[in-house]
Amino acid sequence: MEFNERKRWVFLGLPFTFTVYHLREDMITISQGFFKKIENDCYMYKVQDVELTASFMERIVGIGTVKCFTGDTTHSQLVIEHVKKAREIKEFILKYSEEARLKRRTVNMLDIGTGEMNDIDDMV
Repeated sequence: MEFNERKRWVFLGLPFTFTVYHLREDMITISQGFFKKIENDCYMYKVQDVELTASFMERIVGIGTVKCFTGDTTHSQLVIEHVKKAREIKEFILKYSEEARLKRRTVNMLDIGTGEMNDIDDMV
């Protein structure tokens, strides 16, 4: 499965920008610019959390903004701005980022303390 979406104007939701978002099962790619092209990639396994926001104007025209919080060193936040099907894109990223972390065995687990913890001062 794959998503290709363009950034849109908030006014009427028209796609008259030069930003294109490519979402694949293993990677998110953001291409920006007309004269100077900038391409930014992030592997799905680095996505830690996803947030969906939609302002009043965005909701009127049926678009939203998806913010990805990543462990990437160059961009700790990837913002997929003003896109249609924002909820579907958010669910897609959540699903495939979890699958990618499981596949690469980079899942973070919390130890909620089932046993006793020894204080480092007690060891001295």
